[in-house]
Amino acid sequence: MVKAIAKGLNFVLGKYLQKNKVIVSSSLVYLERDRDIDRNYFDYIRLSSLELVSHEINRRGIKGHVAELGVYKGKFARYINHYFKDRTFYLFDTFAGFDQRDVNLEKDRGLTSGTQDFSDTSVEAVMESMPYPEKCRPVQGFFPDSAKDLQEAFVFVSIDTDLYEPVYNGLRYFYPILVKGGYIFIHDFNNDHYKGARKAVEQFCGEMQINFVPLPDLAGTAIIAK
Repeated sequence: MVKAIAKGLNFVLGKYLQKNKVIVSSSLVYLERDRDIDRNYFDYIRLSSLELVSHEINRRGIKGHVAELGVYKGKFARYINHYFKDRTFYLFDTFAGFDQRDVNLEKDRGLTSGTQDFSDTSVEAVMESMPYPEKCRPVQGFFPDSAKDLQEAFVFVSIDTDLYEPVYNGLRYFYPILVKGGYIFIHDFNNDHYKGARKAVEQFCGEMQINFVPLPDLAGTAIIAK
């Protein structure tokens, strides 16, 4: 019945919905295991992909910590913490918005204005939203300087810093210490408002001679697997 209604919506409103970047589609119809997906998170593909990746990592017993570079208010971070509840979770951010050094470089390269304000956050507010705060390690400061004293191996990393320089530096830092079987998600790869993200991924992958997989989620995440 649900599938019939969805097909009807596609038939009647399909062109209108697709024009407005909304797709009605079935997903993993033949997968029988129960999946924990928050229906209030309005980016099903990104969240569903995180759940699938976390399931593979946890099922295979791959060891390593998890991290997010570019946390902002912790909207996506809380799901990383949820799906990797038994792992130490490092949250790297200025917790004060874009660093002017990165903005200046972004403007010099003609990639974006860098005028967006992401300063309305704090370590305390982010920690309050984490389901397992005892596993979280917020690291405040300018990256990668803020990570210079860490000696960890990671199995999953989310990079969501929008701008070229922090995305590129994030890949340079995390990929060498990503364990075999691990994944890096790079947000905004297909977001034309932040063209630096794509440029950074393409440059890094070209230098390392590795591939990436683009997702059709809200902002066009790219995935690198090791």
